[in-house]
Amino acid sequence: MKKKCIFLDRDGVLNVDRVDYVYRMEDFIIPKGVPEALIALKEAGYLLVVITNQSGIAKGLYERKHVFAIHEAIQKACGGVLDDLYFCPYHENFDSRSLTRKPGSLLIEKAAAKYQVDFNLSFMVGDHERDIIAGTRAGLRTIRLAPEGEETNATFVVRDLLEASQLILKS
Repeated sequence: MKKKCIFLDRDGVLNVDRVDYVYRMEDFIIPKGVPEALIALKEAGYLLVVITNQSGIAKGLYERKHVFAIHEAIQKACGGVLDDLYFCPYHENFDSRSLTRKPGSLLIEKAAAKYQVDFNLSFMVGDHERDIIAGTRAGLRTIRLAPEGEETNATFVVRDLLEASQLILKS
């Protein structure tokens, strides 16, 4: 049986983003409403899969272990509701091009195949247009966390993950 899934960008969606990357615990902040949103989606039967670009690895700023440590911190803060983490450590200007890097949709497609995802019942939630492009390429409805009036090709635009979860649960 096919499953419904929420694909989630990490930085800017599950934690506060920074221009100089989030890889140290002292820089890690979960916005208000994120744990409640994730728990509500999980209780409604959604798989929750993180799809994130982590080009700081390619740039030599941090290592894979830092990505896993932040993921574990999110899991701890949110009751362990996330089902999986997919990340792209590459950047075309530093090591190599990769279809796993958003706006490419390969990570979404890999996760969808692994978990037998029904694209008609699933969403991609992100805060950048590259997240929306990746979700659209994969055939998902998309939700962008952005200020009102921001230009986007997303199916829906909301302020934060809590508002996104409420929209999803009504659909």
